[in-house]
Amino acid sequence: MTEGKSELVLGIETSCDETSASVVREGREILSLVISSQTDLHSRYGGVVPELASRAHLEALMPAVEESLREAGVGLRDIGAVAVTRGPGLIGSLLVGLTAAKALSFALDIPLVGVNHLEAHIYAVFLEHPEVGPPLVAFVVSGGHTVLAYMPRHLEYEVLGETLDDAAGEAYDKVARLLDLGYPGGPIIDRLARQGDPEAVRFPRALMHDGTYNFSLSGLKTAVSNYVRQARASNRAFRVEDLAASFQAAVVEVQVEKIARAALEKGVGQVVIAGGVAANSYLREKLKERLDRHGISLFYPSIKLCLDNAAMVAALGYYLLREGKTSDLGLEATAVLPIGSP
Repeated sequence: MTEGKSELVLGIETSCDETSASVVREGREILSLVISSQTDLHSRYGGVVPELASRAHLEALMPAVEESLREAGVGLRDIGAVAVTRGPGLIGSLLVGLTAAKALSFALDIPLVGVNHLEAHIYAVFLEHPEVGPPLVAFVVSGGHTVLAYMPRHLEYEVLGETLDDAAGEAYDKVARLLDLGYPGGPIIDRLARQGDPEAVRFPRALMHDGTYNFSLSGLKTAVSNYVRQARASNRAFRVEDLAASFQAAVVEVQVEKIARAALEKGVGQVVIAGGVAANSYLREKLKERLDRHGISLFYPSIKLCLDNAAMVAALGYYLLREGKTSDLGLEATAVLPIGSP
């Protein structure tokens, strides 16, 4: 493999309901990024249907790879390695991407790099903010995951806390479904909340001062459900905007408290948030306000890179490749893969 080729990594992402391919140079420069969303496919069901997701990946993946190569102005023979999400995620969806990546690796005789989806979200920040780097505290928050971690060096992670039940994105989706707002719930609730009063209803802040960095949202979800059910049973009117704002405030207040405390305890000057819920405007605003008081900088990706995407996979793949951490063709997909797992 020549030096020029080794700079280019093809990323493949199929962990859930976005089919994505990307070519990235030296882990920092995005030459192309193609994302095929399945939101319309799953919206009628109020959430992702795994079997439908894997079938859609089968149809969309190779066209996405071909388009990403065209956008980058390169051919398959110019690619130095292929990086692919191996987990966590929906097993059927993961297998589509992993099988394609193995085939490309074998046919082109280039390294295969299996990537942890959660870790890749952190590397999405580095793509757009070259000034950012470890040591830092990272908060990865998405539809299926909520993890707070300390990153002392590249590819090293200390998990400080995670969700004990519902992930933030999952809770947003469930509350949105309860209120008949549509799917995905996060952007809808964020938009409605801007028109509401976050103090209209005082919902519980679970584990706010428990001394850990863990999160729990099942109790909050139940509290919202009980409030809505009782209001409807007694014909008591409420503003959906106020309910959305109150729910969101309860989620974000705990997140901000724990992220800020972790950053101070670890003595870092940088915090990154990543994942789908990192696109939430209220979280960004409130966390920045809190961190500014302590002189700590906050960084997050653009909205497009908050979504599941192959550029972040290729970026992390490059750093793993640089350290010689490649995979063989026996690499398996796994639905559960904590940050820092081998």
